[in-house]
Amino acid sequence: MQVAFYAPLKSPNHPTPSGDRAMARLLMSALRKAGHAVDVVSELRSFSASPAIEDRQPIAAAARAEVERLTGLWQAGRKPDLWFSYHPYYKAPDLIGPVMAAALDIPYITAEASYSPRRNALGWAGTQSLVAEAVRGAAVNLCFTQRDMDGLASNIPGAHLARLKPFIETAPFRDSSAGGTPHRLVTVAMMRPGDKLRSYEMLAKALSRIVERPWTLAIAGDGPARNDVQALFAAFGDRIQWLGERNASGVAALLLEGGIYVWPGCGEAYGIAYLEAQAAGLPVVAQATAGVPEVVEDGVTGFLTREDDVPAYAAAIACLLDDKDLLKSMGANARRFVLEERSLENAVRQLDAVLTQSMGRSQ
Repeated sequence: MQVAFYAPLKSPNHPTPSGDRAMARLLMSALRKAGHAVDVVSELRSFSASPAIEDRQPIAAAARAEVERLTGLWQAGRKPDLWFSYHPYYKAPDLIGPVMAAALDIPYITAEASYSPRRNALGWAGTQSLVAEAVRGAAVNLCFTQRDMDGLASNIPGAHLARLKPFIETAPFRDSSAGGTPHRLVTVAMMRPGDKLRSYEMLAKALSRIVERPWTLAIAGDGPARNDVQALFAAFGDRIQWLGERNASGVAALLLEGGIYVWPGCGEAYGIAYLEAQAAGLPVVAQATAGVPEVVEDGVTGFLTREDDVPAYAAAIACLLDDKDLLKSMGANARRFVLEERSLENAVRQLDAVLTQSMGRSQ
């Protein structure tokens, strides 16, 4: 099957690393491993930080131009069998896929679409209506978290929904022998204002409560808020190792050297990095917020503390630092959880089954 793949928020080819780009690539890999041909059919980014008409109009015009371009392209050659849209939401609706799918008479599928009624009162009703229309007309909408699934079900009655739990490529971690340094804390995250900076702030506050313990922290990441992040951890001196941005293999190597993965995850949708850390045998300390409980089993593969509870977060890290047996058992549980339940191979089977069913529904 020929799949037209499109990510309105950020193309899989975007130069800036992110969880969105990583998951888009994982989905493409899963589709290809299932035997399908996959092409990124547009690089158009429909994202806008503002719902103002003057900000959205140029994006809408660019989308119309893309529809014309793709229509001409497929009139001259074989059309795709399926349109696959990744992560349409209120700031980045899919302005191309629903139009092209209808024109070509092919199934339209979304993954990680989301809808939040409270955004309507903030001026996003117009773009949210586009998301709702796309979801309602889709052959199936793949939901990575129960939170997103509930949001779509309650606000878009009649939408076809299916679960596809977050997954990763586990190959970089399968042949390793877990043997990192127990007191070596690790985090991997971009450095930018907003939720990422809030997470760094919370982590620094938590570590200041357990300075008497012999931990070190390795931080992989970079971004426009780098100076602000470094200032947050300045008091810890050489206990912090600044590694900058690392590629996928570099991240895997770093995780395999670590002992505990620490990242509060303020506003985190779910967090691919949590799955990667667990695949490396690291227990995770995060917050029980948004979709994080979908990828970390509290009390089994790590600890999830209450949102914004710095003392509880610090205590969870200290608990693992103080109890090496608990750290080891949680790390083993974490590794087993990801390798057995959240691998790319598992996702290939689930995704192919859903696609087969949805294709039958659309006929």
